[in-house]
Amino acid sequence: MYVILVYDVGEKRVGKMLKLCRRYLHWIQNSVFEGEITEVQLRELRHHARKLMDLQEDSLIVFASREERWLEKEIIGRERNKLDNFL
Repeated sequence: MYVILVYDVGEKRVGKMLKLCRRYLHWIQNSVFEGEITEVQLRELRHHARKLMDLQEDSLIVFASREERWLEKEIIGRERNKLDNFL
């Protein structure tokens, strides 16, 4: 599945959340990630994220689509991290 993940966590937890999300997805902008991920990997990511988060203060939003081709993406302004395919 194709996922866009957005988080808003307390300053003390930002670095840990960034590191966790980079293990599973591609960073595209501050606190925003995207990429292909399996259901099991997404479950793991959610589990680890919950452990890092203060559930009363922080938020994590996951948008999931079966495939990237069903998602229209428009970038206005500078793209912070281009996702290129390397062979």
